[in-house]
Amino acid sequence: MANINYFTKEGLQKLKDELDHMKSVERPAISQQIAEARDKGDLSENAEYDAAKEAQGLLEMKISKLEDTLANARILDSSKMDTSKVMVLSTVTIKNVANKAKMKYKLVSESESDIKTGKISVNSPIGKGLMGKKVGDQVEIQVPAGKMTFEIEEIGMD
Repeated sequence: MANINYFTKEGLQKLKDELDHMKSVERPAISQQIAEARDKGDLSENAEYDAAKEAQGLLEMKISKLEDTLANARILDSSKMDTSKVMVLSTVTIKNVANKAKMKYKLVSESESDIKTGKISVNSPIGKGLMGKKVGDQVEIQVPAGKMTFEIEEIGMD
């Protein structure tokens, strides 16, 4: 059974663009490197050829993985989502019960997560702890610094 991957429209487009770049730019460049290395003669002692072939193998593996991800991708429409509980694409305002600090996060797929922009993965410790919870719920989450208790103050869709 393949894993379904959920994306925003922008996140899915970014992956498609990345795949297109790998196929149309990187793949021909590596093929050119292999051809140039092959033209230099004896392949048994040709480090450039070996490096180019290894790079080609790694690129093909990345392309294959990305194609698999895209094949199992689903776009989430935030306008049709339930905001009564935390789910993928929810924007959640939480308060650290211990120090009263408030944080706002958007829960996204792992490939779209970017802590600098407030996007955390649904697979992160905080993301997993928040999933399915409602406003007013307190959740205890194991983070690298230890256990922290958060209260969910607001759930929305941005």
